[in-house]
Formats: sequence, C-alpha cells, structure tokens
Amino acid sequence: MHQLWGEIDRRLLIKLGTAGLAAMALPGAAKAMAAQGFTHGVASGEPGANSILLWTRYAAPSDTRLTVELSATPDFTAVAGGGSVTAEGERDHTAKVTVDGLAPGRWYFYRFIAPDGTTSPIGRTRTLPQGPASAFTLALFSCANMPFGWFNAYGHAAARGDIDLVAHVGDYFYEYRAGDYPTAKEAVPGRLVQPPQELIALADYRLRYAAYRADPDLQRLHQLFPMIAQWDDHEFANDTWKGGAENHNAGEGSWEDRKAAAERAHSEWMPVAETRWRDYQVGDLATIFLPETRVTARDEPFDLGALLEGKGDVAATLKTFAETAYRDPQRQLMGAEQEKWLFDGFARSVKAGTRWQVCAQQIVMGSLFTPPESRDWFGADQPDYVKRRVEVAQLAAQAGLPLNMDSWDGYPIARDRLLAAAQRADADLVTLSGDSHNAWAFDLAHDGRPAGVEVGGQSVTSPGFEAYTPGISDNRRVSALHASSPQLRWANTQDRGYATVALTPDRITADWHSVAPVRMHDLKLTNSHRMTATRGRRTYDTA
Repeated sequence: MHQLWGEIDRRLLIKLGTAGLAAMALPGAAKAMAAQGFTHGVASGEPGANSILLWTRYAAPSDTRLTVELSATPDFTAVAGGGSVTAEGERDHTAKVTVDGLAPGRWYFYRFIAPDGTTSPIGRTRTLPQGPASAFTLALFSCANMPFGWFNAYGHAAARGDIDLVAHVGDYFYEYRAGDYPTAKEAVPGRLVQPPQELIALADYRLRYAAYRADPDLQRLHQLFPMIAQWDDHEFANDTWKGGAENHNAGEGSWEDRKAAAERAHSEWMPVAETRWRDYQVGDLATIFLPETRVTARDEPFDLGALLEGKGDVAATLKTFAETAYRDPQRQLMGAEQEKWLFDGFARSVKAGTRWQVCAQQIVMGSLFTPPESRDWFGADQPDYVKRRVEVAQLAAQAGLPLNMDSWDGYPIARDRLLAAAQRADADLVTLSGDSHNAWAFDLAHDGRPAGVEVGGQSVTSPGFEAYTPGISDNRRVSALHASSPQLRWANTQDRGYATVALTPDRITADWHSVAPVRMHDLKLTNSHRMTATRGRRTYDTA
C-alpha cells in the first residue's frame, strides 16, 4: 500500500503539514475556546473501504452549516466526494460527518468550508484497502499527560511517510486538577491545562479536550492521519469501572452523571462513531477489533491493600484469595455481549481468510509479576501510597499473584476466555495495549499453548517505572522482570514514545520508538527496538 505515498508530492505534504499553523499554535484552551471560526483544526477516523468520518470545530454565535469537500489532490481541482454538516452549539460547536462512495485504499485531502467562504486547515486521510493487501502500518499511542511534557511522540509520527492509520488506545488526556499528577514542581513550564480543577461536569471535560487539541503536535497528527480511538480510564477518572472509579467520591456527585458527561464530550471532540466497540477490515490482511474494557461491564478492580487490612495471617489470606475470588468465573471485564461480538469476530475473520486478527485495546494482557529484588528499588522519599503498593506487591508475588490488578491480570478468567476463543478460531492474534506507560513485548499463551503476541506501547508523556525507582538502571529492572514474568520477551521501562506495527501477509514487525526527553520540545528519536512475529507461530520470532 505504501507505493501510494510516492504519488503525493512531498513538498505539497510538507506545506499541508504547516497549513493553518497560526491557528494551530494557540497558547492554550482559553484563547482557543474564545476564538471564532475553525478553532481546532480537523481530524478523521472510522475508516472503511469506501467511507471516512471527518471532524472539525467551528465556533459561531449560532449553529452553522458547513460544506465538506474531499479530493485526491490538495488543490481540490476535482472534488471526489463531500456533503454538509452542522456545527451545533449544543455539541460544543463540533461537527462530524461520514462521507461515503470513496475508492478503497486511497489517500484523500479534505476541508470544511463555512458560509462566509473561510476554510478549515486541509486534512489528509485514507480509506482502508479492499481485497488483497500487501502491507499496512499502524501507529500505537496512549497515555498523554500534558503537564508532564511535550508531545514529542505525536510530532515525530506526524512527520513520517509510512503510517496508514493511528490507533489511540486511551488516556488521551488526564482528569486531575492542576498540581495533582504531576505536582506543581514536576509540571513542565508552558504545559498547563484548563480547567485547573478536576474534571467532573460536561463543561470541564469539554475544556480539557480543547486544551489538548490546541497542542500543535497533536493537531498535526489528527490532520494528517485517520485515527481509531478508544477511551481508557482517565477520559473518565482514574481506575474507572462500571460502577465508579478510584478518583470519584460521593462529594463529587453522581457517578452516572459524571460518566455520561465524559462519554458525551468524547463523542463530541473525537473522530469516533457512537458505538462503544467496533472493528475495521484491512482488506484480506487484518481485522482490527477495538473493544471497550472500562465502563460497559468491568467489575471493580481488586484492592489487595484493602483485602489485607486488619488481617493477621497475610499469607493465608492471599492464598485463599488466589484460589477463590481472584479466579471467580463471574467476574467481567468486557461483559457477555461484547465477548460474543469479539469471539464471533475472531471466527468470522479467520473463516474469511483474513491473515491477522488485531485487538487494539486499552490494558496490558501479558502477565507481569513483581520481582523479589524490587523491594530495594524504591527510594525512601517515595509517597506513602507508593511504599504501601511496594509492600503489597511483594506479598502478592509470594502468593503467586501478579503485579497489576487493574490490567487483564486482575481478570484472569476473562482473559482465559479471550485467548481460548482466539485458539478455537485458529486466529493469528496480535494485541495492542497501552495504560502501563512502559513498552512491552509478550508471548501470550493459554492452556500451555501459544495464543498470540502483544505489543505494549509506551506512554506519550506519562512517567513509568523510572520515575519511582531512582538510581535503578533500565537493564536491572528489565532483567528482574524477565526472571519473574515468563511471558515477557522484551521491555523498556524508562523511555517515552510510541510503537508502530507493520503488517504483511506472513509477518508483523513491531517497532518501539523512544523520543527525546519530554521536558523539552524535541522531535528526534533517541532509539528504537524491533521484533517480528511470523504468521502461524503465535509467538515472537527468536531475536
């Protein structure tokens, strides 16, 4: 598919990449939200073989009808499709329209036109291939906390010429009030967000999206590539589950109201469909599934600290827990309806002759266990909650329990069902994940047999292991994690960045790209790591 890139004049694309830069380089959400006209660039998503969803925001005193145009060239000499859509004040002046009747596997340029003749920045997008497909490349992003630093990962990816589709698997922003995470001391100058308070009401969530979308690197990424996106917890509140969140309390009102506000703002500001889970067909090369693992059916994550509170015999308590509640088959992560959709989808995809079944979801699926030696990694000046987590993690590891109960490790029977379904379907499963802030490569197994591979992407800015283990080298951390976690094939526990996954009929190639330290705005790479997996093996190839 990448030969299509050669048909586009590189100079035109560079010009396109900086088109409307004055509008993109807004100093913050407040100015952007006060502006009139096209305030936040353009975006696209939900690609099909013959259709694409287009997004923009047009602020005006009243609802405004916009014209939409697509063309095979950036000069729009021949319009290939389009339509019209209304930017409604009721939807925060955002507008989304799906354009049909397009050719498969094609790059298109698009723009919105206001009644007074002003135009949005020109966007670029593409439809998915249909039929035989020789190559397709995904870029994987997650966990972008603006006050922690600059979006160097977005900026680097936006300058590339070999990406077909961006997958954002959550934590597109963070809901905390200013000074919480990061602290005021840790926050990077010039990276403050609005509103300053924690997000609870619809207006709060809208303004936080506006703050992030005023960032020029994120705007350019949206402008130049279609994106499929799914929320994780921070688009709502930390450690979200179906009935609440760790970062929600009774003083903050109804959880259902807060959840509805967050979901509505996400629908308004992101180039996404109105369904919580969906899939995309990349010719005969891949089916990409985008499940939802947070608000639909997820049971409350286990809290081992609370479990052990007041218990005298800690070892016995953890042993009983590991044999009973931890493996309760009734505990849900996706729910029965969504499981049926996904598991049937695996079978249909394989039956149709599709080469790869890609599950782009939010949380790490591979198992991680706390290394015994990690008790000495954490500095004495760590917050009490970190010290408590370290203590509990050590006790859990001694009982054979994993490190993170908020990931798939906290829902082992639900994970067993998924991996067993992939095996029954004879799927070549590739899972993509975020959430953990670090980079991982896992071989996934079930019932003693290979079930697929996982590409765990590092965060855009949010800190990982390195922030809590000062003075401990990445090699030391990774070596210990390798020894304690048999499924782990490779890890990077110190760098920010993103991953790409290049699919061909017989192989996937995963690259983890580390960017320059995010306290400075610098788009260069510092290093990359590559791993491959051959179709039919369901494990990573030997390095």
